[in-house]
Amino acid sequence: MFEVDVLVNWRRHEKWSAIVLLLVSAMFFHVRAFVGINIGTHVSNLPPASKVVSMLKLYKITHVRLYDADAQLLKALANSSIEVMVGVTNEEVLKLGKSPSAAAAWINKNVALYIPATNITAIAVGSEVLTSFPNAGPFLIRAMKYLHKALVAANLNLQVKVSTPQSMDVVVTSFPPSTATFNSSLNSTIYPLLQFLKNTKSYYMLNVYPYYGYMKGNGIFPLDYALFRPLSINRRIVDPNTLLHYTNMFDAMLDATYHSIKSLNFSGIPIMVTESGWPWSGGANETYATKKNAEIYVNNLIGRVLNGSGPPSEPTNPVNAYVYELFSEDQKPGPMSEKNWGVLSTNGSAIYRLSLISSSVTGSSSVVYCVAKDGADPGKLQSGLNWACGQGGANCSAIQPGQPCFLPDNVVNHASYAYNDYYQKMQGNGGTCDFEGTATLTNTNPSHGSCVYIGSANAGGGNTDGGASVPAPSLSPGPFSNFPSSSSKLEAQLFHFLLSSMLLSASFLL
Repeated sequence: MFEVDVLVNWRRHEKWSAIVLLLVSAMFFHVRAFVGINIGTHVSNLPPASKVVSMLKLYKITHVRLYDADAQLLKALANSSIEVMVGVTNEEVLKLGKSPSAAAAWINKNVALYIPATNITAIAVGSEVLTSFPNAGPFLIRAMKYLHKALVAANLNLQVKVSTPQSMDVVVTSFPPSTATFNSSLNSTIYPLLQFLKNTKSYYMLNVYPYYGYMKGNGIFPLDYALFRPLSINRRIVDPNTLLHYTNMFDAMLDATYHSIKSLNFSGIPIMVTESGWPWSGGANETYATKKNAEIYVNNLIGRVLNGSGPPSEPTNPVNAYVYELFSEDQKPGPMSEKNWGVLSTNGSAIYRLSLISSSVTGSSSVVYCVAKDGADPGKLQSGLNWACGQGGANCSAIQPGQPCFLPDNVVNHASYAYNDYYQKMQGNGGTCDFEGTATLTNTNPSHGSCVYIGSANAGGGNTDGGASVPAPSLSPGPFSNFPSSSSKLEAQLFHFLLSSMLLSASFLL
């Protein structure tokens, strides 16, 4: 009898623990965003498919995009759990857009044949068809519809989404974002494209390249804006119509596309970034294509995506992104920069330190943040906070009431934001992360919700996450001292709701 009671109580405890975990997860975790990678094949000495998949596993890459439906790679990806986006080439769009039977045959050969062993979840129909292969434009939507119809027939339409990647060139005047619209000459294709995406609950695929935006801007925007690096207060980018602040060109491009979609009276279509990256080498006239800039951009892109927030106009819509690209495609035509976007060499070594690489490979991530140290004295934290926001010159507007980094409303959170803003701005001029021993460097991105922390490359490879900090600046009281109290009504309300929910759930188990 005793054993039965123990078993019953254990099962009640197991159910209770599961409910508590579910409630906590629902309240404090948002939808997890992911970073994937593109795999092009215009590569000399391309490794065998099995070796490529081994590299993906080693570097803990969970999502890949193929530009075609390479049979060897699709076979090698079987039972890997890696999510795969396959591609219809631009040349195939014409054929599939003319024949439903050809589209059905394509699905059978390149998708249905490999599922479920290979986890195919999306089809990218063409690549920037409207701007790079306009002859296929009139057939694009029909090709997508025929492919989707074939997926429905194979009972795969809920697993596999269909869309088509577009470049930013289909948008007219991308800044300020609130004024952006699609090129009206393309509306006869874009409108039915958006209708298709809405009807099939798919996403708008977008290739986002701040590198080209910066190069075409001829100095209008600072390089730091393209690289996700902090901007001084007098260089912050603001949309005059919405008063939304843009700390990086990537978010501005996303919002320009969201506004373009809204201009055609569509909403609820999320954006997926199918390509984004930075070249690490270029010709004599491509001076910004460097390993340093590539490392900064790609690592900050990864941090930006994984914080789980959307751009300023859509902060609750996380954005997923695929880095361009796994290997440099040295056989591609064009300038030297076109041949040098890869993050890995074909032998598997990293071109530069990369956050996608697991800690077992690199020892530590190359992106660092400066945050308040656990257990630091609250009084010293407040002094450091006041100094950073005053004499230190950190921009502390984001931690004011009603702003994205105000909550949780406590000195640890506010000091972390101020310390990081100061450090990212001033590290190149001797600024350090110590603040009388109350700060430390970390590889863990402290961003949360719509509160985005900017990171930087850890060129020195020093200790982080509790390691020794660099020497401290001298602290003195700063002029910025009007910070809110450490109590938080929202936190109390969340705790009360969680406690009430747990007690209610428990009553059903007793």
